[in-house]
Amino acid sequence: MEFSTQSTSAYHQIRTAALAVGVFADGELSAPADVINRASEGALKAVIGKDFDASLGEVLVLRALKGVRAERVMLVGLGKQASYSAKAFARAQSAFAKQCVSLKLSQAASSLALVACPESDAQQLARLSAQTVVNATYHYDQTLGKPDPKLRPKLKAYTLLCERGVAKQTQAGLDEGGAIGQGMALTRTLGNLPANICTPTYLGNQARALGRQFKSIKVSVLEKKQIEALGMGSFLSVAKGSSEAPRFIVMHYKGKASAKAKSEGPIVLVGKGITFDTGGISIKPAAAMDEMKFDMCGAASVFGTMLAIAQLQWPGELVGLIPACENMPSSNANKPGDVVKSMSGQTIEILNTDAEGRLILCDALTYAERYKPAAVIDIATLTGACVVALGSVNTGLFSPDDALAESLLMAGKKALDPAWRLPVEDDYQEQLKSNFADMANIGGPKAGAVTGACFLARFAKAYRWAHLDIAGTSWLSGAQKGASGRPVPLLVQYLLQQSQAPAPR
Repeated sequence: MEFSTQSTSAYHQIRTAALAVGVFADGELSAPADVINRASEGALKAVIGKDFDASLGEVLVLRALKGVRAERVMLVGLGKQASYSAKAFARAQSAFAKQCVSLKLSQAASSLALVACPESDAQQLARLSAQTVVNATYHYDQTLGKPDPKLRPKLKAYTLLCERGVAKQTQAGLDEGGAIGQGMALTRTLGNLPANICTPTYLGNQARALGRQFKSIKVSVLEKKQIEALGMGSFLSVAKGSSEAPRFIVMHYKGKASAKAKSEGPIVLVGKGITFDTGGISIKPAAAMDEMKFDMCGAASVFGTMLAIAQLQWPGELVGLIPACENMPSSNANKPGDVVKSMSGQTIEILNTDAEGRLILCDALTYAERYKPAAVIDIATLTGACVVALGSVNTGLFSPDDALAESLLMAGKKALDPAWRLPVEDDYQEQLKSNFADMANIGGPKAGAVTGACFLARFAKAYRWAHLDIAGTSWLSGAQKGASGRPVPLLVQYLLQQSQAPAPR
């Protein structure tokens, strides 16, 4: 996708296959829409309130307007002016992009970023615009017998109109949004691939491919014997139930960091990489078990974030750690009541084999200590309890570090990829007590998302740490079934913020 900017007030003179202009629900035209209306002798006003009521995301296509060079003018509803926001802007832009894809257009231009949006600057609006366009062009056909090229989106060139004084910021935002969109696309594809293709070995090979694509990313893929040598007994206990070999993937990105950034240590992302989760001996119900191929979406989001920051040549240092395996029932699988020893030396009584994500993440969190990190963020489809608590709107955020939590919440808000902070207090640790090990891997039916985070907190005491439970936000079910690409926007926005702000003390 090629993104560009254009600064002009002669909107009726723009040559493009489709030009988006915004209209509010009260009938008020944006400045570009007003120019088009006057050039076309009132053609826009003639349809507003009749064929078009300007509700948020509504699109009406007008063709071959008199006095207008664009082949199509698309009226895009902005909703009520009093409630217009960055979220409304993104929804309007997405509706326009989807309409362009539906019409199989190869080029388009949008004037929607020229509409004043509270608490948003040109760069943010451009970022959201490019991100929504790339998302609109996402198309999955990797496992179709005969993919139809005619169904693939043809939109390749997208121009965002902007004021002359902010062209540089607008282009920077387009670059950021394009990279985030491509990162989300990679995350979605890895999540959408079936588990017989997207195995731990496949993820390792994808990491190597990313390392070949970007010299700034160094990749190591550890196999079973190397994992054993590290003492990752908890991770390997989950992997042993499957004939698929486990992989521990390390991706180390180094940008042109300042001396200050280097001295503070890298940021580490840890992604849960269960490429299929049957629940093990504590087996899941058959209904919707196919969706357990999405249990590696945490790992997929680390891949997507790595791709985005490498494309943007982010100046900092980032490490991605992915413990990858399957959770299967077999004669070798973990059994309820088994006790395993983690890399940290702490022992764990496995009361439920379907609480396996924390068993692989805890060893990766211990491994992260060697980097002396500035912060560690783990991303995991960890608990159904988080879905019950927050649904599919907010990612669950847990952290004992107020500054880190606030940075992530702010990033999610700005990226329109929101999170909600939940407690991770020591009082909940009582639920993880075991008579036979240092801890149990579940804490009973109460506060399941919280006790899952509390379990991980026991392995993350050496650094600043946050946990993102993405069980409700990383994929959609039903007719729209598929990976969402979240929380790549949140993570990339957080990283961009770190390169702009002083480190917390």
